[in-house]
Amino acid sequence: MLSFEINPIGTVRNDRTDVQHTDNWGAVRSTITIDERFGEACLQGLEGFSHVDVLFIFDQFPEHDDYREPRPNRGRADLPPVGIFAGRGPRRPNRIGVTCCAIESVRGRELTVVGLDAVSGTPVIDLKPTMTEFLPVNVQQPEWVSHLMSEYFQP
Repeated sequence: MLSFEINPIGTVRNDRTDVQHTDNWGAVRSTITIDERFGEACLQGLEGFSHVDVLFIFDQFPEHDDYREPRPNRGRADLPPVGIFAGRGPRRPNRIGVTCCAIESVRGRELTVVGLDAVSGTPVIDLKPTMTEFLPVNVQQPEWVSHLMSEYFQP
């Protein structure tokens, strides 16, 4: 299989440090500091967008050694087991996370966002402005997902 290396472009800073505290991300304010190699104008133009997709690495979680067996999300026995690609948890191949966040401010190499579900120190691997044309319509999901996520983005 093809193998490749990804280098972080920046780092998350916020008040969240406990990777086991997995709910209540809705009011979390994070500052992403972009590496100086990209220059002071690297975020120029992003201030015109309301949201940004942040791609990051769940670096504080080990990968599972075997992904073949479906597992309940968050280890909850009250939820149906699902295959690795039917969930968004951190223990996954390549440990890549992605979250659409509200942009609060853009200053030089610092981007402040609200609602990023990544703890302080998390490496950011890319940023993409959220564009209406890329948003899906008529999204459907199983009922249990709403139950699982009911407090995830609550303040």
